[in-house]
Parts: sequence; C-alpha cells; structure tokens
Amino acid sequence: MTTALHSLALAACLALPAALPLQAQELDDRHLQVIPRTASEQARIGAVTAPTLDFTAAERFETKPGGAASVRVRDTADAFSQLSGNMPFEREMDFKLGNGLFRKTWVAAPASTKGSDGLGPLYNARACQDCHLKDGRGHVPAPGEAAVSMFLRVSVPGGPAPGDIAEWLATQPDPTYGGQLQDFASNGLPAEGQMVIEYEDLPVTLGDGTIVTLRKPVYSMADPGYGPPSPDLMLSPRVAPQMIGLGLLEAIPAGDILANADPGDADGDGISGRPSIVPSAEFGVPMLGRFGLKGGTPTVKEQSAAAFSGDMGLSTPLHPDPYGECMTAQADCRSQPVGQEPDARDGLEVDRESLDLVAFYSRNLAVPERRNPDDPQVLRGKQLFYQTGCISCHVPKFVTHRLKDQPEQSFQLIWPYSDLLLHDMGEGLADNRPEGRASGREWRTPPLWGIGLTQTVSGHTEFLHDGRARNLTEAILWHGGEAQAARDAFAGMEKADRDAVLEFLGSL
Repeated sequence: MTTALHSLALAACLALPAALPLQAQELDDRHLQVIPRTASEQARIGAVTAPTLDFTAAERFETKPGGAASVRVRDTADAFSQLSGNMPFEREMDFKLGNGLFRKTWVAAPASTKGSDGLGPLYNARACQDCHLKDGRGHVPAPGEAAVSMFLRVSVPGGPAPGDIAEWLATQPDPTYGGQLQDFASNGLPAEGQMVIEYEDLPVTLGDGTIVTLRKPVYSMADPGYGPPSPDLMLSPRVAPQMIGLGLLEAIPAGDILANADPGDADGDGISGRPSIVPSAEFGVPMLGRFGLKGGTPTVKEQSAAAFSGDMGLSTPLHPDPYGECMTAQADCRSQPVGQEPDARDGLEVDRESLDLVAFYSRNLAVPERRNPDDPQVLRGKQLFYQTGCISCHVPKFVTHRLKDQPEQSFQLIWPYSDLLLHDMGEGLADNRPEGRASGREWRTPPLWGIGLTQTVSGHTEFLHDGRARNLTEAILWHGGEAQAARDAFAGMEKADRDAVLEFLGSL
C-alpha cells in the first residue's frame, strides 16, 4: 500500500473522538520537519491508538506493524535488511550507499585506502555490520570467542551535570578507560582489556510446577592494558540491538511519548515510566532520549555518530576527535596516526555526507509484516499479554508525525510495543550504573516488533540488554520492579496460556 493510500485508509478508520495527550515536559521535535496535526486529526489518532478490547480477530492494519513502510516477511537472515516498503524509487540509491558504508570494513591509519582508514586506535568492531550482523541483535560471546557485538560500558561516580536537565545522575568516564571497554587495538597497542562473564544458575518454579533455570551473569574486566582502573569503576554490559524501525520510532511525536509518562505513579497502577532527557550533540539543547538501552541518544544520526566514535574510533561532525575513546592518560594511544586529511572528507574520517547516508540507511530498515495475527492461539496470547498489564510499558500503537521530507516515516500507524520510557526493572536486571537520568535499575522499554524473527536473522534467541535470557520465557521471568506483577501473572499461568503468550510474541 502506498503512503497516500495508507494514510487515507488510516484516516477512514479513525472515527471516535479522544482527548489530546497531555505533554509532561516541554521537549520539541526539532530533528524533524513536522506538518502540525489538526485538532480533529489528533482526536482521531487518540481513538485508533487506544488498546483494543476485542481479541476475536486481528485489528485493522495489524499485519503492517511499520505502517506502509512494512515489507513482506522473509524466512531468511535478510528479513531485517530490506528498505522501507513505501520508499520512493529516487531515494533507494541513498539507502544502498548507506548500506555500503554500514558494511564497510575500516582499517588503521596510515593505509593505501585513504577513504577507509582511521580505525581506532582502540575499538570494539571494524564495521557497523560486525555488531549488527544482518541488522539484527548481537550475541553473547562463546567461551574463547572475541566479544564482537557485545561490550562493557564503564564509568565512575561524579563529574559535571547538565544544568538544564533535572534529576541528572552525574557520572563520568573512567580517567584511564573512558566510557566503554575496547577489547581491540591497532598498530601494536594493547587492548584496554577483556570482558569476563561468569554465570550462576537460578532455578525458578512456575505455578504449575515447571522449573525454569535462569542464568545470572557477573561481569568483570580482565587483562587491563593501561594499568588498574578506578576502584569505584561501574560496569554495564551491552548487546547490540536490532536495527529495524528506527526511523519510525524517531518520528513519534515527543508529546505522545511523554503522555505515557507517570513519574510519581499518580494513577496508582505501579507503573512509573519516566522520559530520558539528554543533551543533543547536534542541536545543543535537551531532547527526548529515544535510542540506546537507557535512552542515551535522541536521534538516529546521533546514535550513529556515537557508535562511529565509541565503537570504531572514527571522527564525525558530531564527534570530531579522531582518537575516539583514547583518554589523555593513554598517551601512546593518542600519538598514533589518524585517518583525517585536511583537504578531504571535511577533514574527518567519516564526513557529513557519509554520516547522513548511514543515518538514512539505519532510519529506513523496514519492519517485516506480522505472521499469523489471526491465529486463535496468537489472539489468545495477545489477550493475555494485554490483560496482565504488559502493555503498560510495551504500548502497542502510535501514529508518527506528518513530515515534509521523510515520506517513509510520515503519518504511519505503527505497532512497536514500546513506550520508549525508562522503567525500574528490579534488582535482578539492575546494572547499578546510572546513565543520565536513568538509575542503575532503570532501562528503556525495548520495542518488540520483529522479536519472533530473532532466530531467523541472528541465529539465536538471546534477549535482554546482556543476552542472559536464552529464550522469551527466561526474558519474561527476569522482569521485576514495575513489571513484577505482569511477570508473576505469566509465571502463574498454566502451560497452555504461557504457550499462547509466547506464540503471540513470536508473531510480532
């Protein structure tokens, strides 16, 4: 369905009035060229995004979770690597060029390939695709395997806080090891160290007597290459997330996201979603944090630039330091050759045009269509998912802004199953490392679209921020804090009902 037809069909089905969402805080969407909604349009959108009460059949447009940008589902590892289904032909070349840069393998300077050097000197990967293989999730390294697609964030307490962002939890990079642990280095330098994971088995007995064994990870740093880190070093693991639908998430009105925030739990439902608010490297003002496991960046472009710098040590217009994560204390690292040339590529290793192309590619990786949304077991699982309160955080639907220059993301009814807010997930999932406004127990709700294709695309079913859950059952059982009641409801179900919930999730 074309963008225009999808928009007309959407407008036709939005008939009931609804109140305008209340904006919890003044945050704009300056990263987008927005055509404002009319009051009547906003009311109709409120009606269509209200959670359904009818579980006898799939909802209208539910088969297309990315709206008109959705694509036919593929049963191959390329299921997440398709361009937006509504992309105009004349924009497809930009997607392909961005794909080429996303897959590009970088090398250390100096090199004969001037357009591809500048890697490191410290890094976690040599290409974006190394972490987001086939644009899907990363994985936990097997014993003896290098930890590509998973790394440790590091920080120490204290440091400056943005004066214009309330409730900021001040942390700062470790003076020697920076903000993340790089386990690779170029030109004969030592790597910063290696991530070590040890597991403890935790048996959990479900309501029907079924025993599920969870694995509880403990993380540490081995082989420090630049001396001992700070004694109060905080570690937090990160598995690279899937890439689909990012542009659609970026196009959700900030006001619609903030409307679901309830920091003080005023309605008494036990759910206290809070927005992540972060300084924008591009715009220089506080913005709503939408991306990263704790909502640490506001836009796809800024997320891409941060990855170029932190993961690969490459300079961009937003992070022009060619040494990436090399700290002042790492003198040998900061004395290495770099890939910047004054008369080429804006004097950067990744110039503005290249960064824009990678952001365009990342923004337009399409969400595959749903599988079997009308299946009776899927519908039963959907009903249980809704009734147990999972949608308090995994909000099913939004309508994106109407946009002047992004036809792929403009005015689409989407089904990400996320509120993009921070939630206290309990002590079991706590990393005890604050990040911005997010406490050591808070995580941004991850979108669930495409979760049933993880095995197909990534070759595994490892979930949560550190891949500790080996399947969706384990992922649910790790939920605590604000999600404790929903988790307990799932644990107390009979097997047939648990299977139905898993079947629903597998259809997303």
